[in-house]
Amino acid sequence: MENNQKKGTVKFFSGKQIPLEMHKVRIVQSLNLVSVERRAEAISEAGYNTFLLGTRDIFLDMLTDSGTNAMSDQQLSKMFVADDAYAGSQSFVRFQKSVADVFGKNQILPVHQGRAAENIISQIFVKPGSVVPMNYHFTTTLAHIQLNGGKVVELFTPEAMKIKSTHPFKGNIDIARLDDLIKTSGAENVPFIRMEASTNLIGGQPFSMANLRDVKKVADKYKIIIVMDASLIGENAYFIKKREAEYADKSIGEILKEMCDLCDIVYFSGRKVSSSRGGAICTNSSELFNKMKDLVPLYEGFLTYGGISIREIEAMAQGLYETLEEDVVGQSPSFISYAAEELDKLGVPVILPGGALGCHIDAMQFVSHIPQSEYMAGSLAAAFYIISGVRGMERGTISSIRDENGNDILADLELLRLAFPRRVFTLSQTEYIIDRLNWLYQNRELVGGLKFVEEPAVLRFFTGRLAPVSDWTEKLVAKFKADFGDSL
Repeated sequence: MENNQKKGTVKFFSGKQIPLEMHKVRIVQSLNLVSVERRAEAISEAGYNTFLLGTRDIFLDMLTDSGTNAMSDQQLSKMFVADDAYAGSQSFVRFQKSVADVFGKNQILPVHQGRAAENIISQIFVKPGSVVPMNYHFTTTLAHIQLNGGKVVELFTPEAMKIKSTHPFKGNIDIARLDDLIKTSGAENVPFIRMEASTNLIGGQPFSMANLRDVKKVADKYKIIIVMDASLIGENAYFIKKREAEYADKSIGEILKEMCDLCDIVYFSGRKVSSSRGGAICTNSSELFNKMKDLVPLYEGFLTYGGISIREIEAMAQGLYETLEEDVVGQSPSFISYAAEELDKLGVPVILPGGALGCHIDAMQFVSHIPQSEYMAGSLAAAFYIISGVRGMERGTISSIRDENGNDILADLELLRLAFPRRVFTLSQTEYIIDRLNWLYQNRELVGGLKFVEEPAVLRFFTGRLAPVSDWTEKLVAKFKADFGDSL
């Protein structure tokens, strides 16, 4: 695509800078906005867990970008030429080529999604006593490493925990702390260093190429491999191009290749990286490939489909090529940045600068009157759904775990994440989100806390059920009706 065709965010004659969609809508899906009374009933039936809401009660589904990105016409068309073979499918051959072309990795193990890759990597490399340093953990990553006897150590920089910041790369790893940890733990006990491209749980914040190069120096010094979670690698590459001066004139493809060249193993969820389903583990090391390959038939499927529909493999292969397009990988970040900056103007506490995946609201400031032990971010997610019909996700202490004594390990941040899947929502819907968040912030004292009534032992945020600690939901509904009348 020619550079003069790229628009991204443009300046209007009015002076406003508004993200401009570089696509047109050709297929639509109807939405439904139920009454505030029904929304209050629905969240109660769901145990105040937005994961357990049914889509008939949801207006805008901003729970996640995983598997919810809009697919392109080219991706859909590729699904019609799939080679439906259990083994040796030519669709897999085309997928191999796309991974090699985009990531520069020639040996590929397909898996059904990102957490399946984490399962295989953790089983092979993590053992009791292992220490795995990383820029920040993801929920399933932490669970798989712990299940195999390992320990996660997060080595984020002080900037990572600042809600409002101008730092462009809050996902960087602290190099001095990394070196010290390896010395203290012993290199033999560090199976790999994990870098997450656009850290999910701290606001989708990217790391810089300079930081990744420094990680590589430390890894080489101690002969430790680097494993990259590349599920949001396209967005991380986009931020490197926009925020790291050295890469301003580099293409997204050139940046992606350099990122992957610095890592020994790259794994990703196709549900994020290519607007499709599936995932893969990629490497150029035959030694590493052979260590992992036998677990694919055991847990996933044969080596040429890995538990993925062949049609999805075709779509994923095409989606990887589209990751090279700045208009594609930049669409979600541009909408997130717009929403975050508009909310900041209104005084709503939001993570700045805007990152990847979603707009992240700081519940610690938003509902500071709620104790963290009463799940601030979960309460905010439930309250926002009640007054808007928008389903977001709690990324805070509910998404954390308990210690050996049964006490909550309080999260570093309490966030309401509103995901912006690629090319799904419109600007008017974004304005609706901003308006309803503004109203809720003006009436934030009405939001109360939550307590668990059903709590799974592992990944409790998926299926756990909670209840309000007071009658705050009734008061919230009454105030909403008083202000908006019959408006939904």
